[in-house]
Amino acid sequence: MKRQADERGTATEVPSSGRRARLHEIIFEADTRAGRLFDFALIWLILLSVATVILESVRHVREQYGELLYALEWLFTLLFTLEYVLRLLSVRRPLRYATSFFGVVDLLAIIPTYLSIFVPGSHYLLVIRILRLLRIFRLLKLAEYITEADTLRRALRASQRKISVFLSAVVLLIIIIGALMYVVEGEEHDFTSIPVSIYWAVVTLTTVGYGDLSPRTPFGQMVASIVMIIGYGIIAVPTGIVSVELAQAARQQNVSRQSCPACGAEGHDPDALCCKYCGAKL
Repeated sequence: MKRQADERGTATEVPSSGRRARLHEIIFEADTRAGRLFDFALIWLILLSVATVILESVRHVREQYGELLYALEWLFTLLFTLEYVLRLLSVRRPLRYATSFFGVVDLLAIIPTYLSIFVPGSHYLLVIRILRLLRIFRLLKLAEYITEADTLRRALRASQRKISVFLSAVVLLIIIIGALMYVVEGEEHDFTSIPVSIYWAVVTLTTVGYGDLSPRTPFGQMVASIVMIIGYGIIAVPTGIVSVELAQAARQQNVSRQSCPACGAEGHDPDALCCKYCGAKL
């Protein structure tokens, strides 16, 4: 350990660079034997913990093995808590990693158990741990899957504004259709309020068609037919927007799998010397 002055001038102990680098190599990288063993062990722990939560939700299993499953749940949570702390200690910028996608997922994977002390039943949210299995692509060196996932992520981010504008227009259209159907059908035909009519409009426009509400007047049926046809067109629009962005992102899909030693981010250019998120040297 070595001592280092923080921004306020007080001395704090931080891990030496050699230990931190070794810890980072084991936890974040999969190119060494220790790193692979760590990741394989982590994957098995995730699978077992999710299986424990699922089994605990089955009544007859819970009645017979409830105490054992409860103990296992806390054991897994304590292990994941220790792993999360080690991840923060192994990077030079813990806050950067904590606010990243995997950092948030790692935190959400342990919060429900502690939350269940105050909110009974919230521990079932632990199934979110299954998202941590996304690391299996890096572990098994499936570079093509990592590349495609990054391409999809960049395409969705690029189309975010267009889809937001489109969805806003759809929401306005749904409100108008709902109000129109409330006026046309009325309470005598089970369209008891505008919110109920809006619900019908959403179900119809998305072509789900539960059938719990249906227009009975000729004009209402005509409006419903138009809404159904519009629904098919609306479904196709976001697909087209994302498809265009996917084509553009595919041209820039050549990325590196190297993990930043400071913030843990991946997806850098193959010839990158510094992290494009925090600026640390790779």
